[in-house]
Amino acid sequence: MKLCKRSNENRSHLSGLIEADETIIGGAATRKRGRGVTAATHKTLVIGAVEVLSYEDKKGTRCERAGRVRLSTLDDAGEVSIRNFLTHNIEAGSTLRTDGWRGYSDAALFGYTHRVRVVRTPERAHRVAPHIHRVFSNLKTWLNGTHHGVEPKYLQRYLDEFVFRFNRRNTPMAAFQTLLGISTQKAPLTLPGLVNRSQP
Repeated sequence: MKLCKRSNENRSHLSGLIEADETIIGGAATRKRGRGVTAATHKTLVIGAVEVLSYEDKKGTRCERAGRVRLSTLDDAGEVSIRNFLTHNIEAGSTLRTDGWRGYSDAALFGYTHRVRVVRTPERAHRVAPHIHRVFSNLKTWLNGTHHGVEPKYLQRYLDEFVFRFNRRNTPMAAFQTLLGISTQKAPLTLPGLVNRSQP
């Protein structure tokens, strides 16, 4: 089981109400369905979690919006892999909203409050978990539109960049200042060093 190390071990965990789910990044896989398509060499399973923030609009209607996000590649969607992702990224005591996938078992969700929204067909997944699926949609559009696809061995680095951008989407100047701060604290990397760090 592999869980990619977070790029910033000091960043705070997500908390509160969280939507969590997985998606598959990569081209088409013939004669395979669902989570089984990750057996294809060009496919990568990605797990994501996003904070769900509540607010009232101008009419006083309760609404939800996405807060911060975390993304990571996974070898599988079993309870051990999911548990490791949760403990590395989500504060204990938080409430997780997930689909009915068996990987979100009692053992995987120990220490969290679990709200299950069963997905009866794949086409309805975006309705029961709209925020994380919007994140996945934006991620895939960015990977395919800007980068025209990414090799699986480099994908986690691109996920880290997407998370950095997404979490600072409302404060672009803060994002720039954070990037400058990080650049002053990190030693420069040579191209071979960068490539070696991207290897699985």
